[in-house]
Amino acid sequence: MHRFVREYIKHIKLERRYSAHTVEAYQGDLIQFESFIKNYFQRDVLNWQVVNKHLLRQYLGWLSSLGFKKISIARKLAAVKSYFAFLIQQKLLEVNPASTLRTPKYEKRLPEFLSLEHLESVMEIPPSNTFEGIRDRAILELFYAAGIRRAELIDIKIQDLLVKEGLIKVVGKGEKERVIPIGGYAIKQLREYLPLRMSHASSEVEELFITKSGKKMYAMAIHRIIGKYLRKISDIKKKSPHILRHSFATHLMNQGADIRAVKDLLGHANLSTTQIYTHTSIDHLKRVYARAHPGASDKTNKK
Repeated sequence: MHRFVREYIKHIKLERRYSAHTVEAYQGDLIQFESFIKNYFQRDVLNWQVVNKHLLRQYLGWLSSLGFKKISIARKLAAVKSYFAFLIQQKLLEVNPASTLRTPKYEKRLPEFLSLEHLESVMEIPPSNTFEGIRDRAILELFYAAGIRRAELIDIKIQDLLVKEGLIKVVGKGEKERVIPIGGYAIKQLREYLPLRMSHASSEVEELFITKSGKKMYAMAIHRIIGKYLRKISDIKKKSPHILRHSFATHLMNQGADIRAVKDLLGHANLSTTQIYTHTSIDHLKRVYARAHPGASDKTNKK
């Protein structure tokens, strides 16, 4: 891997605080891009100054010929654009050759989410008489109550939880802090969990959620916890913590919440990212209309 690529990966990981998933994906994308450039020029020494829009278009065409879907190509182009922007910031490049390239258009998949019935069921699964069961209930409730990302939940510290005020502070992408209200169900589970956490946590651990051995919770453990419970109540394909974030946003939109408020709660940088939830909201309204409106269907007898 080129040393500038290593510096960029370190930058987005430590300074920009990109998620581990994004860092891993961007690293793989840039290694692939680097390999393409080396093969194109038939040499191992890279000179980023020679990369131009024409070469980048060939790269995108090469990705398409390999069978990559448009959504994957769009992410790979985003990684390249971000990398060149970093080189300009570091005064290693004067012009971003990818800046004017259009991102391939692709159909955005509607986010999967849980129904209220499924949510109520999943919240009741963890046992209420063990440390792990009580902790898992608190995790499930907080994910749904605040709509936070997995990395945000892992990094929450004890002092970030304001139980009396019904608020929680999280640090999202780009080190942006936001304060989110949480409801009574989450607060109740957190009140039950906190005394047990105090007796299990190692003295140096400041994070809210911990493992049974008292150490800071980690990403794969959270993924396994959520997946374990979701598999018992739902046939959705993905069993990740993000399903609870999608459910949070979708249910808010279905109940008429202002999209700008939902954007701020989710910590989205752009309103366009939040707008995908308007589609699920419209689908919900259509179903309600079809069930409730007398004129929703043609009830005439056709012979």
